[in-house]
Amino acid sequence: MRKFEKISFKQFQKDTNLTEKEYNEIIIPKRATQNSAGYDFHVLEKITLKPNEIKKIPTAIKAKMQQNEVLMIFIRSSLGFKYNLRLCNGTGIIDSDYYNNQDNEGHIFIKIWNEGTETLTLNKGDRFAQGIFLNYLKTEDEQEIINTRKGGLGSTNKGGIKK
Repeated sequence: MRKFEKISFKQFQKDTNLTEKEYNEIIIPKRATQNSAGYDFHVLEKITLKPNEIKKIPTAIKAKMQQNEVLMIFIRSSLGFKYNLRLCNGTGIIDSDYYNNQDNEGHIFIKIWNEGTETLTLNKGDRFAQGIFLNYLKTEDEQEIINTRKGGLGSTNKGGIKK
């Protein structure tokens, strides 16, 4: 099963300065057309990025998926082509075990960079990124991995929990 969910209101309060009204207005990612590969993520509030400015955007969304799946996050093509908006990490990788981690419930943040020459404004509800679910393969000679994710962003660098 794969699906998108809102993070809890408690986590929302911890991660943003937004209100309960804004929490209730969160838009769950969805595809725009029947042949769209990507699920569109929406900004929660108006964002203005000056040239060369970087901002970390909370989405208030988490993603549940199978163990052999990954959610890849990309900037929407039109924003990249027209305004030189980029993801700071090129492509976001959301592993299946990021969901409901103990640090942040699996809250997906998207860090964007205005590489353009003009100020860019994204209004509340604008689509700015897209997520695509993919199956991935493992090598045949991979040794057993016994570490599991303990926390949120960057937690695989810590080695997780050994079973």
